[in-house]
Amino acid sequence: MTLATPDGATWLTDRALVRVSGAEASAFLQGLLTQNVEGLTPGTPRYAGLLSPQGKALFDMMLWADPLAPGDVLIDCEAARRAALVKRLSLYRLRRPVTITPEDLLGIHWSPGADAAPDGAVPDPRLAVLGRRWLGPAGSGDGAAAYRAHRLNLGIMEGGDELGEDKTLWLECNARELNGVDFTKGCYVGQENTARMHYRAKVNRRLVVLPIALSDPARQRAIFPDLGLAIDHRQVETLKDLPLAPWLAAAIAEPAA
Repeated sequence: MTLATPDGATWLTDRALVRVSGAEASAFLQGLLTQNVEGLTPGTPRYAGLLSPQGKALFDMMLWADPLAPGDVLIDCEAARRAALVKRLSLYRLRRPVTITPEDLLGIHWSPGADAAPDGAVPDPRLAVLGRRWLGPAGSGDGAAAYRAHRLNLGIMEGGDELGEDKTLWLECNARELNGVDFTKGCYVGQENTARMHYRAKVNRRLVVLPIALSDPARQRAIFPDLGLAIDHRQVETLKDLPLAPWLAAAIAEPAA
């Protein structure tokens, strides 16, 4: 949804948009991504992943329907990896009537709460406490550092450096808990392993955000000295006594189905 930009540092300069348009845009993405794209409507973004055939995360993203261009899907992704995402999607396009292009007229904006967000800004689909998100003209202050600190302190990771490009199974990225998979949709790349892990309750490892002092260098994926935090890829049984984000601790504590 395109909205006027309020005062304050809201622009996420480390995020960028890709526009997928054409008569088969939704159907094209439906067969690739972990989310139900064909049910996407304006004002209700969805979190999704593009996986390897083995079910490992290649790209994570937010999907938006453009109310001004019905049928178009806007992909909110890492700015540093936008060109790589366009290239990967283009490999799957073949002869389909779909256009995949960078979208530079809009930027992604964020506010930690509803008070500072404009009317129509929507809760982050992963976790409401992440704040509000909207699309608008780029260039109103850089909110990227504040957003990174906010989400990491909530235990939420994103992007290739944090998730590990082609290193981590999608459900090990906590995608189920963060609404990043639709288990009722049709096939997509990496579905077989993802569905098997879900229905057998076999998520044996997790990505977790921890204080640096409690991080295991042998299991470390990323470190943020300015925040005093690190990201580890740990076996679930080693997490029992660690200070996890409440949403993740609750999910891990649930008995296997």
